[in-house]
Amino acid sequence: MKVLFVYNPVAGQLQIKSYLWNILNFFSREKVELTVYATQKSKEAYQLVKKYGAKYDRIICSGGDGTLHEVINGMMETESDNILGYIPAGSVNDFAASLNLPKNKNKAAEIALKGKTKNLDVGKFNDLFFIYVAAFGVFTEVAYETTQEMKNILGRLAYFLQGVKSIASMKTYQVKTIEKGIETEDEYIFGMITNTLSVGSLYKLSDQNVELDDGLFEVTLIKVPHDLMELNLLTNFLLYGKEGNNLVKTFKTDNIEFIFDEPASWTLDGEYGGKPKEVKIEVIEKTINFACE
Repeated sequence: MKVLFVYNPVAGQLQIKSYLWNILNFFSREKVELTVYATQKSKEAYQLVKKYGAKYDRIICSGGDGTLHEVINGMMETESDNILGYIPAGSVNDFAASLNLPKNKNKAAEIALKGKTKNLDVGKFNDLFFIYVAAFGVFTEVAYETTQEMKNILGRLAYFLQGVKSIASMKTYQVKTIEKGIETEDEYIFGMITNTLSVGSLYKLSDQNVELDDGLFEVTLIKVPHDLMELNLLTNFLLYGKEGNNLVKTFKTDNIEFIFDEPASWTLDGEYGGKPKEVKIEVIEKTINFACE
């Protein structure tokens, strides 16, 4: 078996450093034909997998959600059907949690190399791809020099709203959505399209019967609160999952289009997704062969 192992040495406060020798030793014992690459800069994992990934039977990556995002994009631009293994070593690892991948790096390495495989859905965002979340709104306007700022999107949103003193100062987005041929228009402070059980500290997604291979992604759109009472209801929903407000709109879809009145910043799996005015998102069903437990 030919294996390409790509890891981010600085992800999750250098998490991989303490486990790297054990992981490499395990791969050696399994007598695989191994190529190891430590990324040094942004987009390097993407470029490496795009250029060389098709030559390998299995690609294993280790890092945070951003590293996984880059590898997914690289794989989607090749025509190979190789298997993807993931050793989570980031700060949050939302997608790994959805797959029940262990936090123990040695166990995760074993699953990445020898685990059962499952064909998972991938989202297409205009000409880019994402594996678990595409989002716009509050906290997606921040600078992306430090991608860790995006790792707790909804948790940060909830606490931000809790401290808001003036609703008038809140950034809003006038958005037209087109889904199943139906156009609707509203004003939102945040929106996301997900294929995961959790994003940051919001675990409410697990109540939506989320499946990672059903050809459907979950859409969450948060409307503008008009007074402090509505703001409090929204904050309680995000922090504690309490129902009782009509500010959060959720549904499932396999494709949706967003048209903004001005360019809006997006994050894809915690990475900068650009600032388009029009976005078309579609689900590519069962397209990544992922090693799971």
